[in-house]
Amino acid sequence: MGPQLPFLVAALAGCLLPARACLMCATKVVEALHSLEKDYLPGHLPAESHESFMTRVKEAVLDFKNLPIGEDTYMGVVDEPTLENASWSFLKDLKRITDSNVEGELFVKEMFWMLSQQKDVFARFAAQFQKEVFCPNQCGVMLQSLVWCHACERQVHACRKKLDCGERLVLVHEKEDMILNCELNWHRLSQGLTDYRFFRVQGQNSETLLSEGKDPILTKTAVTADDAGVYRCRLDTVEDIPATILHFRVTVLPERIHEELPSSQAGEAAGPEDLGGLQRPPAGLPTSTQCPKSENMLRGRLIGLLIWGFVVLIIGFATA
Repeated sequence: MGPQLPFLVAALAGCLLPARACLMCATKVVEALHSLEKDYLPGHLPAESHESFMTRVKEAVLDFKNLPIGEDTYMGVVDEPTLENASWSFLKDLKRITDSNVEGELFVKEMFWMLSQQKDVFARFAAQFQKEVFCPNQCGVMLQSLVWCHACERQVHACRKKLDCGERLVLVHEKEDMILNCELNWHRLSQGLTDYRFFRVQGQNSETLLSEGKDPILTKTAVTADDAGVYRCRLDTVEDIPATILHFRVTVLPERIHEELPSSQAGEAAGPEDLGGLQRPPAGLPTSTQCPKSENMLRGRLIGLLIWGFVVLIIGFATA
């Protein structure tokens, strides 16, 4: 378990206190149950059954806390989005029942069937939070605002992993832009983050501050060979401890070579857009480079050959 052990001990200790279900930490759920008792029950259930019915309903909701405690299932705490999703599911089903205007014994059966289903829904939300959202950082320090279900307390939990998040290799060509991105996928989920700071590392104990602010990206345009080397990024927290330390090893490659086509090939490869918007004439039609006189000369020669052919034919008949 490692860094999660103190958190687990605290969660288990909290379960020994007079416990409340996480769902009862949502104001809208408490208000909806109050409205159910004051507004809906008078017209849908005998008055003598109101008190016992609401006692059973609240006990069923409080029973949501009785889930298997495990590192991948439920730890007695959730975050605000998880609580909001579970509350919305509960309120939606409760509204479905009250909108149906069901009453009497059928109403009681519908309510407790719904509560049983919603306990399973809450268990799924809690397990998803525990597996995917609780401490998703693989390195650094992540601050999470959590709801401690036993007392409905909101507290910030620090999930601490190895501080150094490693080194990234960056390749860039000369005269192109160098982009260093310091943002990790869990940064937007963390609370209390302040500024990103980028440094140029010159030696073991020497570095120069390049930029500081909310932007997690450092961009340098038109790099040269002198820009190669090691850079460091640091993201701080309100507790004056680094949330992330990340290194970049930049290698500057020679400038890209762009081959230029000869003018003849360029003309052949040109499309309509390369001709200033003019469409290329269909094959077989004379272009501006063809001489119109050559066509007239060919026509005259053909006519002359036909005339000489007739003369030779007539002479042949006369001789015969």
